[in-house]
Amino acid sequence: MTDTYRRIVLADRPVGEPTAANFALREEPVPEPGAGELLCRTIYLSLDPYMRGRMSEAKSYADPVAVGATMVGGTVSQVVKSNNPAFKGGDFVAGMTGWTEFAVDNGAAMRKLDPAQAPLSTALGVLGMPGVTAHTGLMNIGRPQAGETVVVAAASGPVGGMVGQIAKIKGCRAVGIAGSPEKCAHVVDVLGFDACVSHRDPGFRTALGKACPDGIDVYFENVGGAVWETVMPLLNPFARVPVCGLIAGYNMTELPPGPNKIPLMMRDVLTKRLTLRGFIVSDFLDQWPQALGEIAGWLREGKVAYREDVVQGLENAPEAFMGLLKGRNFGKLVVQVGHDPTA
Repeated sequence: MTDTYRRIVLADRPVGEPTAANFALREEPVPEPGAGELLCRTIYLSLDPYMRGRMSEAKSYADPVAVGATMVGGTVSQVVKSNNPAFKGGDFVAGMTGWTEFAVDNGAAMRKLDPAQAPLSTALGVLGMPGVTAHTGLMNIGRPQAGETVVVAAASGPVGGMVGQIAKIKGCRAVGIAGSPEKCAHVVDVLGFDACVSHRDPGFRTALGKACPDGIDVYFENVGGAVWETVMPLLNPFARVPVCGLIAGYNMTELPPGPNKIPLMMRDVLTKRLTLRGFIVSDFLDQWPQALGEIAGWLREGKVAYREDVVQGLENAPEAFMGLLKGRNFGKLVVQVGHDPTA
């Protein structure tokens, strides 16, 4: 085992879009685990939009990453040394050890993985936080009923793609919104949605209306901005809107120009009796086992598919993350930090 390791820290808080200067690569001696702790070698690192919010000091549902601290992130790791009786050397675990090659952790929030059941990287996507986010948000807030129309933004991503596939399993019409014809083709041909339209198409508004001739009963919001403004007039009475993400506005430094559209939105909320609820996956922490169990079953039965976008090398995580915020990834964005002995 190497004597040193690398980690990426938050060097400075971004104003607007993050840049390479907001990150710094540090090399340090590999730490030793203390009593009850584990030393873990990172294999895969998950990159997700929520990380942009953790780079900011603005008040949110979670504390910001401190300047100089390791960037937060979900990981799949292998235990190298264990002083915790619940784990042994060689175990594969999913946790939140961040943008680092090695980490010491007490194991309290880690779950063991069985590579015989599914590839290790899926614990960061379809069988991890994104999959559970899709399941719990759709089922608790969206409450899809057979025959309804479910529309989801960022439909080629790990959350959106799973939302649409669950909607289909529940007997709904699934319509995706994605960022390119290639992504839309994947959403329909591989994920099995009924239709998908590109929000970058000049005819987006017309195309979405044609794809939803009976209106929209559930809209799973991942984007916000112009996409939300296009969806809103199509919402049916009593439509449900789980608000999972607003990536279109994560780099905003001021409100967009133009008229105040809040009164129009609130009128629709009232007259159509809409339900809009923001949520975080941890709101439904007790439902994780059920959600993962159902998704794993669908995966074995071939009822759901997934796609990963794998970047090689921890040093490339900042560039990949900046691309994520601009929609450059295609599928669940994962950084392979170290060797995967199960691959």
